[in-house]
Amino acid sequence: MLMALYKPGQGYWTRMLTAIGASTLVLAGMGWIYGELGGIADHMTRNVTRASIVVGTIVVFGGLGWYLLNKPRIVDFMIATEAEMRKVNWPSRNQIIGSTCVVICGTAMMAILLWVVDIFFLWLFRTINVVAG
Repeated sequence: MLMALYKPGQGYWTRMLTAIGASTLVLAGMGWIYGELGGIADHMTRNVTRASIVVGTIVVFGGLGWYLLNKPRIVDFMIATEAEMRKVNWPSRNQIIGSTCVVICGTAMMAILLWVVDIFFLWLFRTINVVAG
């Protein structure tokens, strides 16, 4: 069957998120192409041409996406990926909050340290008349 899914019900989330990501890229590209084709002279021809190119490209990429997301090797890889992701030991909410605080505090301390070093070198270079002040 042409429109039948290969192994339906398996790898749902990886297929769905892959399709959403690919669709986002295609639609963003089509928005850009639509804007770039605005230089066509005749108003009516411009709109029909732009719309035809965008719709045609979306149909082509949609068909390509459907074909690729139902190819046995790709689907089996996505199913295996989803199975492995279920085995991952994800951190708890408290661990994520703690790690985020450590990263923010570390970044702030590094910024303060670099600011102090910058002020020191500015003072040093002004003292030895390398920088006008």
